[in-house]
Amino acid sequence: QVQLVESGGGLVQAEGSLRLSCAASGLTFSSYAMGWFRQAPGMQREFVASVRWRGSRTDYADSVKGRFTISRDNAKKMVFLQMNSLKPEDTAVYYCAADANLYNPTYYLWDEYEYWGQGTQVTVSS
Repeated sequence: QVQLVESGGGLVQAEGSLRLSCAASGLTFSSYAMGWFRQAPGMQREFVASVRWRGSRTDYADSVKGRFTISRDNAKKMVFLQMNSLKPEDTAVYYCAADANLYNPTYYLWDEYEYWGQGTQVTVSS
């Protein structure tokens, strides 16, 4: 049974930082591309970042480029999202997701991902 468990969310002031973690089990982790998505109340789920196999390729939404960094540790079966210079508009539930297609050109589409975590709340106060 595949499980993705996020942690690290919380309340932070604007310009602060948080580091999200996602622990995976029940899958051959290195065979999956990993992504982070977020969903604010009343909004659609949106792509944040993705990382391929050994981290050789990363992609980011324009809204987080230069502020967020995605990384992965295949040995520990974990993926991370370092979030710096947080803004109130970053407030959302953040989800970790796994895609069996390591080279998926549509990595930014949430329905391309087979497995999802339960989400972790990130709240940024102004």
